[in-house]
Amino acid sequence: MKTSIATVCIAGDMREKLAAIAAAGFDGIEIFEQDFIAFDASPREVGQMVRDHGLEITLFQPFRDFEGLPEPLRARSFERMERKFDLMQELGTDLVLVCSSVHPEALGGIDRMAGDFAELGARAAKRGLRVGFEALAWGKHVWDHRDAWEVVRRANHPNIGLILDSFHTLGRGIDPDSIRSIPSDKIFFVQLADAPLIEMDLLYWSRHFRNMPGEGDLDVTGFMRAVAATGYDGPISLEVFNDQFRGGSPGAIALDGHRSLVYLMDQVKRQEPGIAMSAPDMPPRVRADGVSFVEFAADEAEAASLGRLLRTMGFRCVGRHISKQVELWQQGEIRIVLNTEREGFAHSAHTVHGMNICDVGLRVDSAEATVQRAQALGASPFRQPVGPGEFEIPAIRGVGSGLLHFIDDKSDVAKVWDVEFSPVEDTGTTPDAGLTRIDHIAQTMNYEEMLTWSLFYLSLFETQKRATVDVVDPGGLVRSQAIESADGALRVTLNGAETHRTFAGRFIADSFGSSVQHVAFETDDIFATADALIANGFEPLHIPDNYYDDVAARLGVGDEMIVRLKAGNILYDEDGQGAYFQIYGRPFGDGIFFEIVQRSGGYAGYGAANAPFRIAAQRRSMSPNAVPRR
Repeated sequence: MKTSIATVCIAGDMREKLAAIAAAGFDGIEIFEQDFIAFDASPREVGQMVRDHGLEITLFQPFRDFEGLPEPLRARSFERMERKFDLMQELGTDLVLVCSSVHPEALGGIDRMAGDFAELGARAAKRGLRVGFEALAWGKHVWDHRDAWEVVRRANHPNIGLILDSFHTLGRGIDPDSIRSIPSDKIFFVQLADAPLIEMDLLYWSRHFRNMPGEGDLDVTGFMRAVAATGYDGPISLEVFNDQFRGGSPGAIALDGHRSLVYLMDQVKRQEPGIAMSAPDMPPRVRADGVSFVEFAADEAEAASLGRLLRTMGFRCVGRHISKQVELWQQGEIRIVLNTEREGFAHSAHTVHGMNICDVGLRVDSAEATVQRAQALGASPFRQPVGPGEFEIPAIRGVGSGLLHFIDDKSDVAKVWDVEFSPVEDTGTTPDAGLTRIDHIAQTMNYEEMLTWSLFYLSLFETQKRATVDVVDPGGLVRSQAIESADGALRVTLNGAETHRTFAGRFIADSFGSSVQHVAFETDDIFATADALIANGFEPLHIPDNYYDDVAARLGVGDEMIVRLKAGNILYDEDGQGAYFQIYGRPFGDGIFFEIVQRSGGYAGYGAANAPFRIAAQRRSMSPNAVPRR
């Protein structure tokens, strides 16, 4: 599999783009003409720069408004192309993209256009060059790859071929299986892009909202399966126009792009047996059975304060590490690790972010296979020295600032809690509050990073994404998207802050980019849990009476239920399948908080309708002028 990316996909000048593309692991680049024109170096110098980075120029593009023109415009278009042929030979590439004409004077007629390309093919052949024809979704006469193929077929020249672009096919709603009948030797190049489904002008949609395969809603996998079924084994390249990418980190966007192509071709290989296209060998997407632990990096005072909070929630300290300043707190299947070590990753994370959740452990079928797949997708493995009697638990650096550790039942690592921790006789008197497992973790990031995080989880684990939800914060808008396994064993919510004036944005700013902002614990009986919490001295987030008046009116909740909800500061939501109950703790640190939830029936959401009221209450609770309840 030869991977390529158009220079237009990422920010920076040509030098910055090339460095980022090479570092991400691409084999080649499409040189977008505008990027070349804006750069102050000769074609030969640019070509040498590309080769010095270990890359090749897979395509020069775009050449516009060529076919079907009347004279004298037709003659002028051939003159323009000869100039571009000169440029291509100086650069050191043999393929140019011609996109279907939008020229107001362009004439229709398949034979007329085929004749133009036949003559162009003859000119290209004299120089050892090739020309690819692409159907723009908004072309004047050709906007369908089937028509573009008919032009190429009738041109009947070995130096004229077809260029396929997933956006132009899928954005038009054209069945990609029509590609399967095209001879592979006539497909010169394949460009890929995804996009969210938005009803808008095709050109504007294309120019501003494309994203990497797997980040949008188009069936790019189905498109690529059809291409692969032809026997095509040439370059697969990204052509993505996106306003956020143009202003983002070149290195990060390039890494996302390469990951998206590796993930895509892995899916294609598994769904389209016997294809000719090569793809990296890697284990399949990983089944995660839930969260094994979350680890806080803290100093001694912060850990003591957090321990008091955990005790009011019914947790007990059940173990201390045999050689490190690390405590294990537990309730049900929930494990909270408090790490106050003065060296190692947790200490470094605390130095940068203050108290934070620096590590999340996941239960998986195979920890080794998980790390192998993660590395194939561009993730970095993580190791740090282990002492006598300690396990080296497989781990990677996740997106953001934290780690992901993986625990399975196939190795002795599953015994880590019994081997590495000495039992503690907890003399606390607070009873269990009925918390059973971690329902979900919520990670907060800048909005422009959401696609990166989404692609990371979707490509690594057997998960799917839910529709993005807009959460209205008094300080601005937060976008929220859930990534979850089909059985709900793993749930992660991604919350993208568009401004630091929001509660989520303030957390990012105050914690210098920490990621996990809250952890939601599950209970089977929210009202019994609420009673236990109150008895333990837990201070829930105060929810105003106005909220409960609205719930009664909006959802038709009876008076008796309202009284019980209000007594426990419990938020309530329902959908057509079931109900959802939520209790929030007050924020601590730089805005971290705990949530307790109960799902009844088939409720599958996350209480999005309650988010604005929860956020307003959290902002009040963190205000220096906040008035204590009663």
